[in-house]
Amino acid sequence: MTHKIRIGVLISGGGSNLQAIMDACSAGRIDAKVVFVGSDNPGAQGLQRAKAHGVPSFVVDYRTVIRDTRNGKLQERVPRDFDLESILVSQSVFEQDTEKDKRTRFFAERAIAEGALLEKMSAFPFDLLVLAGFMRVLTPYFIDRVNKDPLRPRIMNIHPALLPAFPGVDGYGDTFRYGCKVGGCTVHFVDYGEDTGPIIGQKAFDIFPEDTLESVRAKGLKLEWELYPACIQLFAASRLKVVLKKHTLTTGTVFERKTVDILPEGVSGST
Repeated sequence: MTHKIRIGVLISGGGSNLQAIMDACSAGRIDAKVVFVGSDNPGAQGLQRAKAHGVPSFVVDYRTVIRDTRNGKLQERVPRDFDLESILVSQSVFEQDTEKDKRTRFFAERAIAEGALLEKMSAFPFDLLVLAGFMRVLTPYFIDRVNKDPLRPRIMNIHPALLPAFPGVDGYGDTFRYGCKVGGCTVHFVDYGEDTGPIIGQKAFDIFPEDTLESVRAKGLKLEWELYPACIQLFAASRLKVVLKKHTLTTGTVFERKTVDILPEGVSGST
């Protein structure tokens, strides 16, 4: 019997990628089972998709959590293991010269919400956490409690652009408005930055003069529904290996970057 990994999924909206993943699991294209679906948005339509598949779900309403923190004493609500200084050093969401009070409030508020998220998730042991349209930046506080080993990441995300171009919330829109002739999507592991983690897989499509933003998004989504399950299956088959690569530039500067090697079938990686 084929071993199936356990997948947790976080969503914020309609959950079309969630649906593609659950369908691929049911069809045997992924050796996995979705064990929970969590959301930051109580109105997320994807929660109904989870219910229809009999998958347990929960909500941590970020807006309510953050609003409540602003009505009370922030420091009294942060998790006991929250270490602000280590997070400020490791994070790459804000420039280091950004006002410290702003960074402090952001990461403290997120840690409160993420602490609640981790508590909900603790009821469902999982091997891989998949972000399927989860529209919240995860902080080092959360990431370090899921990724116990930096070389064995287990948080995966899909982005609507060919990274490293156009990180952020509107990848297809940025691609279209920039006048690109090619668009695409990227699956990557999550690190401390915004859409900066090591790339697992990408798919591209042509953009023609007659294309609209809506048609570009439609092309991208169709590829997302193919790419994400394929990348998850590579994880399930232990064919992903994160490696640190160094390149010496002509200036003498050494460039270091974590990348993902895809191993041949039958060869297990460290991830």
